[in-house]
Amino acid sequence: MAQKRKSNALSKFDQTTVKSIDDTAKRVFDDIQNQAKPELKFPLRALSNVSYDRRIGHFKLGRGRKARTLTVNTVKSFAQTLKLMAFSKEMVLEDDFATKREAYYVSKNWGEAKFAEQPESDACMDDIEALFSLDGLNREHLRFFPEERGGAVGGELVVIDRDQETGEEIRIDCTRFATGAYSIPASVEHLRFETKAKFILAIETGGMFQRLNNHKFWRTHNCVLIEMSGVPTRATRRFIRKLADDRKIPVYAFVDCDPYGMSNIYRTLKVGSGNAAHLNQFFCVPQASFLGVTPQDIIDFELQDATHKLAEVDVKRAKDALKNDPFFQAHKPWQKAIEQMLKMGVRAEQQALAKWGLNFVIDDYLPRKLKEASKFLP
Repeated sequence: MAQKRKSNALSKFDQTTVKSIDDTAKRVFDDIQNQAKPELKFPLRALSNVSYDRRIGHFKLGRGRKARTLTVNTVKSFAQTLKLMAFSKEMVLEDDFATKREAYYVSKNWGEAKFAEQPESDACMDDIEALFSLDGLNREHLRFFPEERGGAVGGELVVIDRDQETGEEIRIDCTRFATGAYSIPASVEHLRFETKAKFILAIETGGMFQRLNNHKFWRTHNCVLIEMSGVPTRATRRFIRKLADDRKIPVYAFVDCDPYGMSNIYRTLKVGSGNAAHLNQFFCVPQASFLGVTPQDIIDFELQDATHKLAEVDVKRAKDALKNDPFFQAHKPWQKAIEQMLKMGVRAEQQALAKWGLNFVIDDYLPRKLKEASKFLP
């Protein structure tokens, strides 16, 4: 690894990370010195321990906690937790990072404390992230980067990155990728943005993103296009959130009209999820609203013969959203839309709009929808 950096060379978040780790280690040390059982308390990550406040705009973690106390039976998992924290501090000081897979293999040098399988190290990492989220930190601040990269970006946006070796500023013009697109990196915390775009259009499928990007929809409508590729990755959500916050522009979600698109893809983008409630303050996009495709769009754009029957799993997911999901329970327009879909018994993909021509979505559907943004689902 590289040479350790001086403390005054650390960023604000790096300093917070090091301090949080040191403070946790000191509490454990003090407990041992006082002949008390060391204990670590982690936020309970479950839908049962979250609430949804429309003023905050995302799922908020409750007060539920689970404790890990140092005993004969927990000595290994306790040691693994402390070793992973120490590894995090080492990476911060040396300005390095590790993927989740690499972190698992690093533990093979920890003797009896090594992880047997990666799910074991992943779970330990999730606990640590949840613990330090209470200090305003996420896994990327701890220098554990996800394997997956973010989605693609096209349109009226300049991303300002830096050369990690020299620190030199690098300007990336997202209008200059020809038939390609800018790929969101695994960590986006250091990025800055320049844009005069009026909104961000977050798109579920790669095919629809390619159509809009290749036809330069962003030029005629002065926007930024972002491909989510299904449920958006952490990097994609964080990128959208940072861009929307920094430039103070709205986010419109364009996804399939089905329970998965609504309750998994869109809900995760906007308010987060229950088992990752400790992350929602970083990775959700409260300013997002649902452009479509909606059940009413099926009627308004005469797509009835381009739909698919709701499968049993679709019906179950939709009913579960109405019964158990705090977000949908807080918004009557969403309840009405999901009930309408269940009554119709069908779902529709974005590509169903091709019934009226390959570029109908560009020439007609999106322009018509964008004229009535106030009517988008919350």
